[in-house]
Formats: sequence, structure tokens, C-alpha cells
Amino acid sequence: MKGIALNSRKIEFLSYFLIWAFVFSVPYFSERSSGHINWNEVAKNWSHVFGFLVIFLVNVYILVPRLLLKKRYRNYFVLVTTLIALVIAVNMISELGFPHQRNPITENPPGDLRPTALNAPMQKPPIMAFADNPIICILLVGAGTTIKLMTKWLSEEKLRKDAEKEHLKTNLALLKHQVSPHFFMNTLNNIHTLIEMDTEKAQDAVERLSTLMRYLLYDSAQNTIELKKEIEFIHSFISLMQLRHSDEVEVTVLIPNQIPDIKIPPMLFISLLENAFKHGVSYPNKSYIYFEIQIHENSLGCIIKNSKHKAVVNQFDEYSGIGLENIKKSLDLLYAQEYKLHISDKENEFEVNLTIPV
Repeated sequence: MKGIALNSRKIEFLSYFLIWAFVFSVPYFSERSSGHINWNEVAKNWSHVFGFLVIFLVNVYILVPRLLLKKRYRNYFVLVTTLIALVIAVNMISELGFPHQRNPITENPPGDLRPTALNAPMQKPPIMAFADNPIICILLVGAGTTIKLMTKWLSEEKLRKDAEKEHLKTNLALLKHQVSPHFFMNTLNNIHTLIEMDTEKAQDAVERLSTLMRYLLYDSAQNTIELKKEIEFIHSFISLMQLRHSDEVEVTVLIPNQIPDIKIPPMLFISLLENAFKHGVSYPNKSYIYFEIQIHENSLGCIIKNSKHKAVVNQFDEYSGIGLENIKKSLDLLYAQEYKLHISDKENEFEVNLTIPV
């Protein structure tokens, strides 16, 4: 299922914009709170903020990509420290520069008897002016570096998931075409034999094989297919598989009479069903295959059982290998964590119980 995801670059740019919109608004609102906006003071503070902006931009667009992300930590630390020191020096010179000579005649209008010293702006103590700058610089550098690393991680995570998704799609495509070529060869041989023995049965087998081939060539290429068509395919597959086996193999198929108009991924159950025929039949032992579809309100269940014989290779061991891993990955791709797959390996029976959302 596809969702709308923000591009990591847009997230990064939006974060930077919000940070600096807030930083540049602080001088304005600080002056506004006093009841009168001194635009000269606002401009002066903005000139200091501009120095912080230079540190921020150089850090996130030059130092982090070229040094920090390439693990050149010493060079990164030295250059960031140097840059911060330069900007602090410029701000300190601007903040603590020599005061201008004041003219009491021009600054105090006639009749204003207030002392000139009272009209002079208060100077911030040097220790406070020195402490504020490095703290602000460190906070801004830390914020920018954190956002840059986070967006890089999001970008790499997206690339990793896309690569994994493409890999799973390839596995799913292979799984869709996992019907063994030997199945078709044996089916054609059986039909050839039936032509002389039972013409009517041979014609039915040809129709079944035609349905199977049409499904594999056209319907399986779609992302989803009607459940009715999937069930027709399963019926055809089971009928053709029965041609290969004697009456010693008991096949039970339980499917509801009323099939709802829902869609599922094509060939979802075929690998499980083919595996049951592959491992559940052993001559001359009595064997059986059980296939059941359960339709619930919000889910679809599939139960597949087959007889288990000691002479046959352990079915669970094969499932525990690449086969089970591919099936789980394909189900993860299709349904994330919304499906349930339970495999039961009993002494005389092997059972697979799969439930998917619909």
C-alpha cells in the first residue's frame, strides 16, 4: 500500500526555515514588547543573527557533508571551532566597540533636564556578551547537524526500503511462476495417455490446462485478481495434479458456495499447494491432500494439510530454508504485518494455515 511521504530534502528545508524564522523574529518581538520598536536596535541584532546564519549554513551544507559524514572528525571539529570563534570575534567587536562621543546639546532637546547618562543605552556586561555568543553558536550548530544527519538517515532508509521492496517484488514475481515445468510435462503425458483411454476425460484435462495457462500468462501479471478466478485456477491445478496420481491419493477441497466479490494477489496459495502435493504423496502409502478456503468478514483463511511419510524428505526442513523465507518476504511485501502464517509439523501430518486481510 502506497502512502504520501514528504521528501527528505523538503523536510530539511522546512526545518531550517522554521528555525531561522523564529531566530530572526526574536529581536523584533523583543523590541515590540517594550511598547516602541527601535528599528536601529532591531537591525543591529539582525546583523548579529546574520553571523550565526553564516555558521549554520556553512556547517550544514559544507562541513557536515564533506567532513563529518566522511568521518573526518578532527578536521570537522577544528573548522567548526574556528568558524565559531571568528563569528564570535566579529560580534564582540560590534557589541563592545568603542562608544561614540555623545553631544548632550543635540541628544537632549531644549527643556529636557534629564541627565544625558540616563538617555544612553545600557551596555551589556562583557562576560554576558561573551557567554551568549558561543552558547547560541553551539545550539545552532547542534540543531543544524542533527537535522542534517536525521534527513540523511531518512533518505538512506528510504533507499534501503526501496531496494528491499524491489528485491521482494522480484521474489514475488518468481513465486508467481513457481509452477514446476515438470508439472506441465507430466500433465501433457497424462493427457496423451487419456486420449486413447478416455477421450472425454482427456478433453476436460485439455480445458483445465488451457485455463491454467491462460491464468499464468495473463491474470498472474496483474497485482490483484478476483477470488473467483483464483479458485478456478486452484480447481484446474488440483484436477490436473490428480491425473498424475492414482486413486490412493485422497484429495479434499472445501470452498464456500458463495464467493464474495473480493480481490487478492494472484497465485497466493499455489506454492503452498504444490508443496503439499510434492511432499504429501508417497507410493504405495495411503496419502491425502486437504485444501480449504474460509471466508470471514474482514479476512480470508487458507488451510492446507497433507499426509506425512517418513520416507519423504522432511517437509518442515525444506520450508525452514529459502522456501519459507521467500514466502514470508512476499507476504510482508503484500500485507506488511497484517497476515498470519502458522506452520504445524506433526508426526503424520503437515499443516499450513494462512490468514490474510481482505
